[in-house]
Amino acid sequence: MARKYNWVFVLLAALIFSSCATKITSYQETEPGMALEEFFDGELFAYGIVQNRFGKVQKRFTVEMIANWEGSIGILEEDFYYADGSTDRRVWRLVKEAQNRYTGTAADVTVDAIGQTSGFAFQWGYVLDVPIDGKIWKFKLNDWMYLVDEKRLINRAEMKKFGFVVGEITLVIEKK
Repeated sequence: MARKYNWVFVLLAALIFSSCATKITSYQETEPGMALEEFFDGELFAYGIVQNRFGKVQKRFTVEMIANWEGSIGILEEDFYYADGSTDRRVWRLVKEAQNRYTGTAADVTVDAIGQTSGFAFQWGYVLDVPIDGKIWKFKLNDWMYLVDEKRLINRAEMKKFGFVVGEITLVIEKK
């Protein structure tokens, strides 16, 4: 009988904590307003870290970016340079689907990114293929971007596997 009550408690706790999650609409009255096609246009530079689920920094990196838009379609080229000397490249194809709504695809994004802006914030989710020790691992990302001003943005992404947070990415992006 006690085991049954434990499961009820766990389910109630999960519902309570999941209902406390921030919603993108909670930023709708904030300024400056975020538009991907305005911020991600031209040359950008970023720097960041990847942390494991315990908060320990696993990787440090910088990113050189070039973004161009033609109408509602944008191409964002990202070249990553890691502190250990390794490099990576990702090319995003971004599409403005409607006011405040965007989609994105890249070679290592197996489930297309879908997101929206509200006020100074942008949130989207997608599944990313990450090579680890010769294998490809699929992580679900909950990616939030916060426009500080017209030249700076802070990006935080939570990485999940089997529903559990296994890491976080923090990135500062600046327009050149």
